[in-house]
Amino acid sequence: QVQLVESGGGLVQAGGSLRLSCAASGRTLSSYTMGWFRQAPGKEREFVVGINWSGGSTYYADSVKGRFTISRNNVKNTVYLQMNSLEPEDTAVYYCAARYSRSYQPETTGDLYAYWGQGTQVTVSS
Repeated sequence: QVQLVESGGGLVQAGGSLRLSCAASGRTLSSYTMGWFRQAPGKEREFVVGINWSGGSTYYADSVKGRFTISRNNVKNTVYLQMNSLEPEDTAVYYCAARYSRSYQPETTGDLYAYWGQGTQVTVSS
């Protein structure tokens, strides 16, 4: 089992930045693809970004490309999401997810991820 705990959410003004962290326990993340997803009120969960097991491949949703950066530290068993130039449309609960996979490309479908964190709220004011 993998337990994931997100942190770093909060309230920020448009144009500001936040850094989310996802700390894992129970298993080392070195064989897991990691993803960040988000869900805004009244909307379906959507893929934000994924990173493969080694950190050598990432994939971003078009809506965040150039503004968000995912990284991972397998020694610390932690994944990060640096969010810059935040927009009100980024307001959502952000979830970290893990999938046991050594594929090169990170998967973008949430149903493929077996482990999820509890989520952290990100609110961007205009």
